[in-house]
Amino acid sequence: MNTVATKVAVVGSGISGSVCASSLARNGVSVTLFESARGPGGRMSQRREVSEDGKELVFDHGAPFFTVSNAEVLGLVREWESRGLVAEWKQNFGSFDCSSNKIFNMEQEGLTKRYVGVPGMNAICRALCQEPGVERKFGVGVGRMEWLESENLWSLTGLDGQNLGHFQGVVASDKNIVSPRFTNVTGRPPPLDLNLVPELAAKLQDIPVIPCFALMLAFAEPLSAIPIKGFTMINSEVLSWAHCDSSKPGRSAASERWVLHSTMEYANSVIAQTGLQKLSEATLKKVAEELFHEFQSTGLSISQPFFKKAHRWGSAFPATSIAKEEKCLWEKNKRLAIAGDFCVSPNIEGAIVSGIAAASKLTEMLSCL
Repeated sequence: MNTVATKVAVVGSGISGSVCASSLARNGVSVTLFESARGPGGRMSQRREVSEDGKELVFDHGAPFFTVSNAEVLGLVREWESRGLVAEWKQNFGSFDCSSNKIFNMEQEGLTKRYVGVPGMNAICRALCQEPGVERKFGVGVGRMEWLESENLWSLTGLDGQNLGHFQGVVASDKNIVSPRFTNVTGRPPPLDLNLVPELAAKLQDIPVIPCFALMLAFAEPLSAIPIKGFTMINSEVLSWAHCDSSKPGRSAASERWVLHSTMEYANSVIAQTGLQKLSEATLKKVAEELFHEFQSTGLSISQPFFKKAHRWGSAFPATSIAKEEKCLWEKNKRLAIAGDFCVSPNIEGAIVSGIAAASKLTEMLSCL
């Protein structure tokens, strides 16, 4: 592998890393993007499943949609719309009170603009990662990030010990790159030693996160008793959100597909018993049954699905913002940016804003070299 330092490494291909990589490449910077998963998206990834009778099913099992208030982000979204990567999800939404089993706060279509990727939430990240100047390395996890003081460069090593190259700058868009959770899951120390960035260590030490379970459901017939396509669950200890994934633009209508999200309290109760290691099929099946039982108890005439599967998001949702003013963490001397929704605000828009800020810092610094 070529180790000549002509590139910036971006670690993580969620929306923050993807936007950052695209912005850097558009400014003439050569980018190598590393992603441990098989494809891009992070919390905006799309899950492909196959039912027992061979039907292919697709779910947005992470972020269901995003909203925009920032002018710069809105400009990007308009560009993505023109490219067919994004569309407005025009449906009725509301809330459901599990204590009274009633829908309230019904919001009429179009009152709040909710955007989705087309044909899946990961479409945006996938397109950004494929832009000229971005070299993609999917299925390649970064195991160690080392600063070479004598060479004024970063050296990256893969989880398998492979030399991934030397880089003039690094953007880390995965909060777990410095987190003890990385050790809990992999048994290895985090890739970035906080002793290398003492100025940032206090903020990065242990970013609190909100765990969540997602339940993917597919029904042969529409759930016609439900008059809205997405709703917040109130007064439930188990469920926090439900939406009809197949009602989004650009989705297959061959079956009706729903995604449910658990409460933080429910997810924590499961993790307290199982830890953050890979869950057994038996545990995931039990979680799926419990989440579906809560959905059925709404009294909304929920029929039996022909597909039902749970997924754990162990640390995807940040519970705090650590760089609201700066929009990303920046170590000027080592040309290291830390970006993500945990920097600005815990949502897709916050992640985009942070990715733009990180790209700006590196572009400006590299232009002076």
